[in-house]
Amino acid sequence: MAGDWSSPGELLEHAIRALGANGITVTQRSRLWRSQAWPDPRANEYRNAIVIVEARMTPARLMAELHETEQAFGRERAEPNASRTLDLDLIAYGRLVSSGPPILPHPRAAQRRFVMGPLAELVPDWTDPLSGMTASLLAERAPIGRDAMPIDG
Repeated sequence: MAGDWSSPGELLEHAIRALGANGITVTQRSRLWRSQAWPDPRANEYRNAIVIVEARMTPARLMAELHETEQAFGRERAEPNASRTLDLDLIAYGRLVSSGPPILPHPRAAQRRFVMGPLAELVPDWTDPLSGMTASLLAERAPIGRDAMPIDG
């Protein structure tokens, strides 16, 4: 599936569609959001979206499927936070709290507006099982990615 994509948004759209081939059903999806890259804002801008899925597999298997999809679309894993073409994360798995792997909910998602903003767009009243805060409140307070905004269209 690796190929030349005209934009990061196009790559993300194709990756989301590819999840269905792996037994993962997308039931809802946010608009695309844009933000500066983090932690290095000099890198290419991020394109983010949240998808809500149904999958009859364990969290570990679901995370493995996400990693396999990343690899199929050309993702190479170097050091943490390195520039990358695609990054698929498991933010939450129902109300499960787990020390992992994978750690659930995602240990840094609540701090990132480019994650909580799209989540709040879909399910504003989703409640983080650790903090008890809603996605809307977390998006409002997130210290990282404050410039994140939806791409209209």
